Amino acid sequence: MSPHSGPPTRLLDGQVALVTGAGGGIGRGIALRFAEEGAAVAVHCRTAVRPAREVAARIGERGGRAVVLRADLTDEDACRRVVEEAADWGGGRLTALVNNAGVQPSRELAGMTAAEWRAVVDTNLTGVFACTQAAAGIMRTQEDGGTVTHIASIEAGAPAPAHAHYSASKAAVVMHARSAALEYGPWGVRVNTVSPGLIDREGLAQAWPDGVRRWRRAAPTGRLGRPEDVGDACVFLASRLASWVTGHDLVVDGGVTARPSW
Repeated sequence: MSPHSGPPTRLLDGQVALVTGAGGGIGRGIALRFAEEGAAVAVHCRTAVRPAREVAARIGERGGRAVVLRADLTDEDACRRVVEEAADWGGGRLTALVNNAGVQPSRELAGMTAAEWRAVVDTNLTGVFACTQAAAGIMRTQEDGGTVTHIASIEAGAPAPAHAHYSASKAAVVMHARSAALEYGPWGVRVNTVSPGLIDREGLAQAWPDGVRRWRRAAPTGRLGRPEDVGDACVFLASRLASWVTGHDLVVDGGVTARPSW
C-alpha cells in the first residue's frame, strides 16, 4: 500500500444489518464478522438476552455500533416489528438481513407429534418467510437495495436420524431463498443461503466425542467448522463482491459433502 493512500475499505462499511438468533454460536460469529467489516448490527434474540448484550458490548468495545432487539420469530407480527425496529435504529435503512435463528431438536419420526413438527417449522421456516418479506419491503425503497441470507444446513440434502423436521425445514429454506431471489430480484434484493456443516461449540467434543471424531475423519480439511467460517460466507454474500450472486446455496462444510457416500 502506498504511504499516501487512505485506510483500506471494509467490505460492509455503511451497511445496517439485522442478524437473528445472534446471542450465541453461529449467530454470534456472524454478528461479530459483520461488525468487523463495518456494518452496524442489530443483534436479535428471543430469550438469550444476556449473551446478546455481550455480543453487542463486544462490538461496541471494538468501535462498532450494535443494538439488541428481542422478538419471538414464530409470531408473524413480531417478525415485522423486529425488522422495522432494526431499520428505525439504522436511520431508516436496512441493507442486510441474516436469518440465522433456528432450533434443532432430536425426535424420531415414529414418535413425533404434529406440535413438535410445527415448533421446528414455525421457527426455522415461517420466521424466515416473514422476516424476509418485511425486510424486502424496506430494501426495495433503497437505491442500493439489500441482501438476505438464510442459514440453512447440509442436512437440507443429507438428513440425519431423528432430524426429519429440522432437515425438511432447512430444505424448504433453500427453496424459499431461490424463490425469493426470483421474485425480489427486480426490487434490487439478492437472496442466498449458507449451508454449514458441523460447527464447533463449547462442550461439543465432550458431549458427542464419537460424532466429532467421525466428522474430523470425514472432512478433507480435518477439522470442525468455526462460527466465523459461517460469518465469512455471510459477509461475502452481503458484500459488493457477490453483487451478481443470488439464489445460490453456499456450502461451508470443510468438504464433507464432497466425500463419496458409497
